[in-house]
Amino acid sequence: MKTDLGMGLDLDLDPSQDDLPLKANTNHMLVKHYVLDLTVHFEKKVFEGSVFLFLETGKGAGEFCDGDSGTAGKSHVMPVIDLGVSKVPIAEQSASDASDTACGGSHRQLTSDCAGCHGDGLTENSWENESSGDFILVLDCCDLAVTRVEEVDVTLVPGMEAFRVKDEGGVSSACPSAPLLQGLMSLPAACWEQQHSLYYHCSRAPTPSGAGTLLFHTDKWSLQIRKKGVRTPHNFPRSLRIWYETKPEGSSVRWTKDQSGRLCVYTVGCPINNRALFPCQEPPVAMSTWQARVQAPSDCVVLLSGENEADPVPQENGFSCWEYYVTMPMPASTFTLAVGCWVMAKVKPVSGEQAMATSAAHAQQGSLSEKKQTSSDGTLGERLIKAARFLCEADNSILTSNVPNKGSEMDYFCLNLHPCSHVDFPCRFPSAAAQAQAVIPYRVFAPSCLLQRAEDMLLPLLSPCLAAAFSFLGVHPFSRLDVLIVPAEFPSLGMASPHMVFLSQSVLTGDSSLCGARLCHEVAHAWFGLAIGARDWTEEWISEGFATYLEDIFWAHAQKLSRVQTEDQCQLKALLRWRRLRDELQNSEEELQILRPNKESTGEVSESGASLVKHGLNPSKTFMQVHYLKGYFLLSFLSNKVGEKQFLKFFRNFVEKYHGQLILSQDFLQMFLECFPEIERQGLTLEAIYADWLDRPGIPEPLLHWSAAWLRSAPVEEVTQEVAKWIHLSRGHRKGSKRKRTGPKVNFKEVSCCKARNFARC
Repeated sequence: MKTDLGMGLDLDLDPSQDDLPLKANTNHMLVKHYVLDLTVHFEKKVFEGSVFLFLETGKGAGEFCDGDSGTAGKSHVMPVIDLGVSKVPIAEQSASDASDTACGGSHRQLTSDCAGCHGDGLTENSWENESSGDFILVLDCCDLAVTRVEEVDVTLVPGMEAFRVKDEGGVSSACPSAPLLQGLMSLPAACWEQQHSLYYHCSRAPTPSGAGTLLFHTDKWSLQIRKKGVRTPHNFPRSLRIWYETKPEGSSVRWTKDQSGRLCVYTVGCPINNRALFPCQEPPVAMSTWQARVQAPSDCVVLLSGENEADPVPQENGFSCWEYYVTMPMPASTFTLAVGCWVMAKVKPVSGEQAMATSAAHAQQGSLSEKKQTSSDGTLGERLIKAARFLCEADNSILTSNVPNKGSEMDYFCLNLHPCSHVDFPCRFPSAAAQAQAVIPYRVFAPSCLLQRAEDMLLPLLSPCLAAAFSFLGVHPFSRLDVLIVPAEFPSLGMASPHMVFLSQSVLTGDSSLCGARLCHEVAHAWFGLAIGARDWTEEWISEGFATYLEDIFWAHAQKLSRVQTEDQCQLKALLRWRRLRDELQNSEEELQILRPNKESTGEVSESGASLVKHGLNPSKTFMQVHYLKGYFLLSFLSNKVGEKQFLKFFRNFVEKYHGQLILSQDFLQMFLECFPEIERQGLTLEAIYADWLDRPGIPEPLLHWSAAWLRSAPVEEVTQEVAKWIHLSRGHRKGSKRKRTGPKVNFKEVSCCKARNFARC
């Protein structure tokens, strides 16, 4: 399979069978911020509401000719790919329909008798024929019932007039709000509160009189939006409100019951990510911030990947409203939501270092929260005046000043020993408070029937695991953490997202080993997978391989193991993982064994920004751990070359350089080779690593030599002896039995390694 790097995708592809299409045209326009306003309906198993998009032109927008002024230009209409499925009707609402959508009004429903046409009678062919020459915004969307798409007039929102001074020449009058919205989106990080306040009020603004509704069309994988006569991204509306309803069968979320029999819903991290929860741009390069307002029954708790600990606000309809926000730009795929009758575990008294670390962490968080609350006090007008004053007085030099600011929001930016390379946002890495915060504030939620087990096993592990991660990687990228024990059918042991971790109930069984190791794995994702993400989704090893490698380091430190104990534990786990990897590679397609399946084309997209995730929909891939295991062994191989101590120092330097950014394999490997030039002189080049580890199937050659050493480790020998004793005793109990043994002779070494094989899933 190949991707046409022209306008679209090759017509001979069938993405529904194997590859996952990312159809959003991110090179033309980028979503910078989402405002979601959703209501949970458990009886219908749907979310209903709207998502508001703040847009800016992409790097490829300049390729468009100004067709609005009559200049001919090449067509940038996304070609339709027939995936063999029926298409959702085209929709165009009349201007009179806009009256019921101002400031939170309800949206009208699509009815079953409008299949085939909608609004002014447009048909499937009408969309293709009439859209010729118009610019089309393409969003990733699946299993959503979109009812309306409308442009919004933000020029009358109080406070937006302050951005008129930021207006630059060359902006078309076809989009008069563009300079205002660009000014809003360009506010410096220190003004994030005022920015989010304006985002919210813009999302409640009315549609322009007589011209608010837009044409839209949905197919299996996308939502396509256009405005009649607008031929370039520069003249396309910069703010859109999309009314929609999810579908019960949408695979982004799972409607179910928790272990106590109570109704709940949560995002599942499936291959299609969040496109069945809200229309969005799925490619990782579309990094955005978000706000979310979720209404749920008053007996429910709403957990969401947000920086704040939301407090429910009772509504008159028996629901409660929960509001969350994120200021660090992240891919839309990392958005996570869970609604249910969860119960928060109570922190039991602890002593010693854990108590001091936890107390200090909560004190620091409380101090920051107090500052934020204080700065957000006052009327909306006062906050908007503050934002406008900042626009007039602030200078970019304030963001890079080495002079500490006295107790203000600018604490985020002072004393930055490692200058950040990411886009401007309230980053924790330069913060003196964050640099001293070994344990961030955390909460644990579970169904009522599992609360006691969560309090006894999971809760005591959080502080030492977070402290262990901090000791090796430094500043926690996120300011807090919620951990939820999800329903029994959750498809994996855990899943990490910004400010939140899902854990399977399976981690609460047995002793603390499985729970602690898995928790360390998910904590590691805060750095690798979230704060540093893969620019190409096919390079999953950047997330999973790194988390698997760091899980052993963190867990050994959290257990306070000696050097010998640490080495023994790591050798046992390495052997188990090697056997798991060997078995998997012997029983899987070779194409699925490659860590960099796109090879030299990794990271490339089409002219519009659309692409395919190779094998993203292959059902066999769901059960494979090659990215975890082969990635782990590659990092272990590199660590052995330079020594673990030096390798972990390099990890920390890499995090400080690349946090808040997207990377490819070559970014990590090239920096490694530059930091350890003697390795390259020994023959280990970037090309050699690609050839041996990333671009070929099968087991890399070094692993074939390591297994002999792992078999001789003390833990393996101990397990072997214990299994031998168990088998001997089992035979003794059956001494008088007349039953003849028919099974094959047991290989003790094989049995000993299989006994703990589940550790390979950690």
